[in-house]
Amino acid sequence: MTGRKTTLEERLKIIEELIKHDVNYNWAAEEYQVSYQQVYGWYQKYRKSGNAPESLRDHQGKAKPDKDWTEVDRLKAENRLLKAQLKNREIEIAFAKKLVEIRNREVNEGHSSKQSKN
Repeated sequence: MTGRKTTLEERLKIIEELIKHDVNYNWAAEEYQVSYQQVYGWYQKYRKSGNAPESLRDHQGKAKPDKDWTEVDRLKAENRLLKAQLKNREIEIAFAKKLVEIRNREVNEGHSSKQSKN
């Protein structure tokens, strides 16, 4: 079964029912039409957080507000940006080298195919 989107309240309900049914992941996946992996992941997060319901909140696509960033967060973000810029520059250089190589090849082929008039 493939996963589907769920709300925080629905995830909490699934985890509560999962616990009532002796942590039977297959049962919960079938009962609530979600994937086994989703149920397993939610339960693991829930347990590791000390049974905190907030652990089941979906944080995808939501960045920390800038005011909450620590100096380490800022440095990590800057590092990722600089690495991406460096990789982009390396790709541009490789492309330019390949383009020069292709053009040189075309020029050399053009000279060798012409016959002399002698």
